[in-house]
Amino acid sequence: MEESNVLISQRIEKLKELKGAGINPYPNRYKVTDSIQEMIEKYGPLNQQELEGQKDNHCLAGRIMSKREHGRTSFCHIQDGSGRIQIYVRKEDLGEKQFDIFSKFDVGDFIGVKGPIFKTRTGELTQWANDITLLSKSLRPLPEKWHGLKDIEIRYRQRYVDLLMNPQVKKVFLIRSRIIQTIRDFFNKRGFIEVETPMMQPIPGGALARPFVTHHNALDMDLYLRVAPELYLKKLIVGGMERVYEINKNFRNEGLSREHNPEFTMLEFYMAYADYNDLMVLTEELLSGLAHQTMGSLRIKFNEQEIDFTTPWLKLSFYQALREVGQVDPEVLQERDAAYRFAENLSLHVRPGDNHGQILDKIFAEIVEPKLIQPTFILDYPKELSPLSKSKEDDPNLVERFEFFIAGKEIANAYTELNDPLDQKERFITQAQSREYEYEECLWMDKDFIWALEYGMPPTAGEGIGIDRLVMVFTDSPSIKDVILFPQLKLETP
Repeated sequence: MEESNVLISQRIEKLKELKGAGINPYPNRYKVTDSIQEMIEKYGPLNQQELEGQKDNHCLAGRIMSKREHGRTSFCHIQDGSGRIQIYVRKEDLGEKQFDIFSKFDVGDFIGVKGPIFKTRTGELTQWANDITLLSKSLRPLPEKWHGLKDIEIRYRQRYVDLLMNPQVKKVFLIRSRIIQTIRDFFNKRGFIEVETPMMQPIPGGALARPFVTHHNALDMDLYLRVAPELYLKKLIVGGMERVYEINKNFRNEGLSREHNPEFTMLEFYMAYADYNDLMVLTEELLSGLAHQTMGSLRIKFNEQEIDFTTPWLKLSFYQALREVGQVDPEVLQERDAAYRFAENLSLHVRPGDNHGQILDKIFAEIVEPKLIQPTFILDYPKELSPLSKSKEDDPNLVERFEFFIAGKEIANAYTELNDPLDQKERFITQAQSREYEYEECLWMDKDFIWALEYGMPPTAGEGIGIDRLVMVFTDSPSIKDVILFPQLKLETP
């Protein structure tokens, strides 16, 4: 029998003994008067002498993280959601019966402790136990203290244990929470309205991506998990909600990687009477403010590199970046066949039906994107890459679009939104024709969205920001799985 199974069996025997002694190992409630962090903040600054006069009893609760027995006394540490504190247990305080019950408690059990706070001779803040209550018996032992939970695959699958054993992991998700809250505060203060749009959609619109498909039995129709909320949010602009944003999940039926998870969190926002230049200013304000408020500095470390969020940020056109950063020859930028050969020399996967812009985009991702370490806006993309963007007034072959990069990662994508219903319809038709080549990453014709535009949409700019990748940068996390509590994984093989 494996060691873990032996330990589980031993704990089950203790559980039976506790029940036999009339102890309920899973009570319904326990009245907690204080958190451990509150005790640390209140009593931590006091010395031993000052604490001698503090006789107030406090009811704390948490999980036993360590336990040391010394005959008639015992020490343990308990941990709640706010912190960890030492507990001092004496047989003469609890009585023989309760002390014997306490001896059956294991690391991992939840307990409630009542008693005053003092400091040991070594200066450690400690609770003196006058009463101890078992709140939940743990049957499966925690990972061994000194090694913790190290296997990366197990950490992702058993995030609940990962959070217990690796304090830095919990810190990542606290920062994530602060980032999302700060984003909400930013937009709320600027008159944006937070909304929710459908997760299941009859047409997978708003982005060039492969969707997940499901079936609604009562309606007898296929539905798609949304790849983006874009079209619904722009319908709200048509309806007179001039500033809207949504923080929610998108789903794309694509591969897994260090920067891709099929379910991910996006911030998407739209602003009437604005263009992509306005959004660049807004993005600088948002992200530099995030760095200052959540990390305390405009300079943060990622992958042993310093990222400086001091504004203004570098701006390069798409073609300028290919020339200056990627050192791409002018011929490649001007001719599809030259771009095709160049991409093949880079061993890139180019499909026969890829147009010139699509090939250049793959070249850009391969040789330019990894070099964009400091915050950088890439502007003015080829029209064929952006079927929902408005063309530039001085060059109809380009669109008013930017992508924003940090640390070699695309973080944001923004457009001056196309609001000409006839132009939009033609672009949808072109995309639909591309589907004849079995390109699943194409926009579908959305008649309802065309109808909405025919009612009229004011000049509008919209942007999407990947929350997961942004958190990766702010927390110096090498994989997107490190910033998603429960990332998608392959099923475990027997």
